Amino acid sequence: MIIYKLPKEHKDVLTKHVQEFFLDERSEEIGIIAAESILDFMLKELGPVIYNQAISDARKLMKLKLDALEDELYSLEQPVDL
Repeated sequence: MIIYKLPKEHKDVLTKHVQEFFLDERSEEIGIIAAESILDFMLKELGPVIYNQAISDARKLMKLKLDALEDELYSLEQPVDL
């Protein structure tokens, strides 16, 4: 299993967002440790799903680009009279 590591600056900002979410949506104050635990859990559970979807999206985009490139290459072919 891949462990998703975030730069400290990103983790700090996201931890604050988790705290704000709990306060705004649930009227609960949670500490930094609890917010980091929730963030770590979500990264562990959602990280692979989001990563795989991103790979799938990139694969589809690359196929479209390669198909377009192939069409362009066919358009460059010269007629040959044999």
